[in-house]
Amino acid sequence: MIFSKFLNATNWHKRPYTEILDEVREITDYLDQNSNFRQVWLSEHHLQTTNNWTMECIPNPILLGSDLAARTKNIRIGLAAAIATFWNPLRLAEDVALLDNLSSGRLDVGLGRGVFGKEAIHMNIEADLKDQPKNFRLFVETLDILKKAWTQEYFSHKGEFYEYPAPEFKYSNPLLNETSDVVDPETNVLKKISIVPKPFQKNLPLWQVVDSPSSIEFAAKNGLNCLMWLPTIASLKSRFEIYANAKSEVEKRDVPMGEGIALVRDCFIADTMEEAKELAGEHFLRYLVSVCGGGRGVGIFANPGEELPKTDNPIDLLTYDWIHPRNQLVGTAEFVIDKIHELKSELNLQQLAIWSNPPGMPHNAAMKSLKLFNEKVAPQFSDDNLIKKVS
Repeated sequence: MIFSKFLNATNWHKRPYTEILDEVREITDYLDQNSNFRQVWLSEHHLQTTNNWTMECIPNPILLGSDLAARTKNIRIGLAAAIATFWNPLRLAEDVALLDNLSSGRLDVGLGRGVFGKEAIHMNIEADLKDQPKNFRLFVETLDILKKAWTQEYFSHKGEFYEYPAPEFKYSNPLLNETSDVVDPETNVLKKISIVPKPFQKNLPLWQVVDSPSSIEFAAKNGLNCLMWLPTIASLKSRFEIYANAKSEVEKRDVPMGEGIALVRDCFIADTMEEAKELAGEHFLRYLVSVCGGGRGVGIFANPGEELPKTDNPIDLLTYDWIHPRNQLVGTAEFVIDKIHELKSELNLQQLAIWSNPPGMPHNAAMKSLKLFNEKVAPQFSDDNLIKKVS
């Protein structure tokens, strides 16, 4: 089992931002010194603030990733995700490639389409989530440009949203002595462009944050690993099967279920189940109410064929006791070990990313939980043996 840390930083009490950065650095430094963890995943969110609190508060995971890469030697830096539809494709291609070089190839590139309408409409009007088909086309075209920029010495592109080089742009520089396939020798019209630098890794690991069957199938057919989060095990099973079947079709081999997928789970460990609920329950629930009330809905927590109870407001269903058995790794070390074994047994899960710092969670409590996971849970899966007795 591969473990990683999902670091969707929040600032519930609107503390100085430097305090948030120091906490992110402390977590990453700890992970860098403990080989039980492979990656730290950084999210991208914008404008998530009110008069009283700031929810997700990392606007640029590439920039923050550069800071963390400079401070570490072992831990991989994951983007989960850079919202591709918000970025100029050339800038995103260059910045990602630069971070890959700065980290000496310790980068995993997760890409997303955006989930909050408030973010999308203000970051790029073309990414407006009210028009999902257009948003998806923008994502597909951006991904195509990124792949060309990272893998081809020179490239060109003409699509619905972007055209590179700019049409009929004339370019002349006698010092560069460009070949005829790059610059037309008769007209000086630029025919191809190239980004600098190219990625450090020859095959840059690419991921997509997914949920819908169509997005899962797209990822599998386009060489992308998958990051999933909220659904129950029963609902995840069909998603895992969609990915394995589509990937098998493309790669002409029998891809086992679970390959190429990382699952994010809310996780908090304490000495007793009651203590875990008391310390973490309200904080995870607060975030889920925000996410589900902000657009995701509560149906994502339903099991296949389950009809949810009728309520005046759907988010009224979101109580700790209702959510906990569906997707929470919140409890004792023994409880979490059992749940991870269940994920392995039902899904053949191979990669698990834990999130233990929801909005309002005191940093010292999150760090204690992380250390308990590292010391008591992760070692039980070092060789995928049966559950060992936790001391």
